[in-house]
Amino acid sequence: MTTKSNNSILFLGKKKDKYCTKAVDFIKRNFYDVSVYLGEWGDPLPEDISWWDGDYIISYLSRWVVPEYLIRKAKVAAINFHPASPDYPGIGCYNFALYEEANEYGVTCHYMANKVDTGKIIAVKRFPIFMSDDVASLILRTYDFQLVLFYEIMSKIIKNEPLPSSEESWSKKPFTRKQFNQLGIINLSMTDEEVTRRVRATSYGLFKPTIEIAGHIFEIKTLK
Repeated sequence: MTTKSNNSILFLGKKKDKYCTKAVDFIKRNFYDVSVYLGEWGDPLPEDISWWDGDYIISYLSRWVVPEYLIRKAKVAAINFHPASPDYPGIGCYNFALYEEANEYGVTCHYMANKVDTGKIIAVKRFPIFMSDDVASLILRTYDFQLVLFYEIMSKIIKNEPLPSSEESWSKKPFTRKQFNQLGIINLSMTDEEVTRRVRATSYGLFKPTIEIAGHIFEIKTLK
């Protein structure tokens, strides 16, 4: 039977998220020294986090970009679980995968570097994208696979086993907020196919693609 690990963990995650709740429960059950910080988009990085000093930083669906000074404080490793394959670094990963009509997607575990989603890759899990998928369904399936990858990597840390080293690398520069915002804009010169792809890739809950006409912005509504 595997006992609790003496490695100290700083866990950074998403507030009010059931997958983060499962991840936090797992590390609290299996590590003696755990510090947990959860946040939402726009939340500042907690000031007292600067006092942390330990072995591993684990970023899991975190809304914060981890600063370099904090990454350096991890004595063993600073690790991020990215909800996309190495083909989709940065922001809007699900959206760009759907827009490009990719056949597969995935989740990536990698070491943190100064620039987001550029660090050496530890492990990748891939799965198919179906024509029936939209942003919501792809997110949910991604979160399922990411949690499994989290369990696998954290289990190795608990057992003091070496982490794997993937031969994969990031295939492009991280997508930016500007690129993501532009994806959700439709203009009258676009073909029906282009509009359909953008609507599929950027419709999520209350978020819809928009079109600007004569200085006015209109939200796209799909007719059933």
